[in-house]
Amino acid sequence: MTTDVEVPGRGTSRPGTGPGESRTDRGATRTGRGARGRRDGGPRSVDPRVGSRGRQRLEVLLFTGPALVLFALFVVWPIAKALQFSVYRWKGFGPLTDFVGLRNYGNVLQNEVFTGALVHNLVIVVASIAIQLPLGIAIALLLNRRMWGQGLLRTIVFVPYVLSEVITGVVWFQLLQPQYGVVDTLLAAVGLDGPAEGWLGTPDRALLTVLVVLTWKYLGLAVILFLAGLQGVPDELFEAAEIDGASWGQIQRRITLPLLGPTLRTWAFLSMIGSLQLFDMVWILTGGGPANSTTTMATFLVNEGTKRQNYGVAAAASVVLFVVALVLALTYQRFVLRRDLDTDGGRR
Repeated sequence: MTTDVEVPGRGTSRPGTGPGESRTDRGATRTGRGARGRRDGGPRSVDPRVGSRGRQRLEVLLFTGPALVLFALFVVWPIAKALQFSVYRWKGFGPLTDFVGLRNYGNVLQNEVFTGALVHNLVIVVASIAIQLPLGIAIALLLNRRMWGQGLLRTIVFVPYVLSEVITGVVWFQLLQPQYGVVDTLLAAVGLDGPAEGWLGTPDRALLTVLVVLTWKYLGLAVILFLAGLQGVPDELFEAAEIDGASWGQIQRRITLPLLGPTLRTWAFLSMIGSLQLFDMVWILTGGGPANSTTTMATFLVNEGTKRQNYGVAAAASVVLFVVALVLALTYQRFVLRRDLDTDGGRR
């Protein structure tokens, strides 16, 4: 049973309306849930966090998208093509039809020149760290002191690193020429004679000479990184140590070097990867000679590809180089760099 109820100013309810509903004079139906919105078709509130997450995803895509495209184009794609070429015998032209499987890898690993190149790379890695680390720390400690011409000295130390490897190789190749080279001329001026075969002419001297040039080239990077790390150490620590009666050596050993540890380990990682990829200066200075005494993995694969037209073997050598660098990098990160990350995480 329905009852018409007269509500002043709001119209009259009519039969046929459901419980809690009333029909106004304008024909609009109102329900008891009208203040909250209708279940079907009514306006709904939107969580602002949904739009915020969408904008964040869009921003991430816009900023990382170009970098990911470049990474895929210049890193992932070349690695994939090297893997493809490494299982074929290919002379650099025509389709890939002569499938040889892992034979190219066997040829690379059994090649005495390549194994010697691997040894040379490891020697350069160890020697670079052993020579540049103490020299870099000593020069950085010196330049960290207030002195006249401090800025000029920093510039002079860093300039060799700014020069390209090609320019450095060409300049040093001319400086080391026997008889008329600047190095031999300076030695003759003080009554000394340079080697008759030249600094780069004998197997027992060529690799050592290359190490000297590499030290001159890359020492500036070590100095600048170490100097930046030193300037991040609070002066209050040194002042407190001096008040406590610590000597200069004790301060460096117990304060400077421990706080400089993350910078030292990062530099060592960069030096290790760069030494494995060494090509430009060795190629210009010696071409890998004499008698393959300065051949690196990079010069080996270039020789195989450009001179001998063994692009499959060269691709296999590049894959081996990539694997060696990747294993060393992951091992170093796992056992060395991870301590710095754990320490930073604990501080947070």
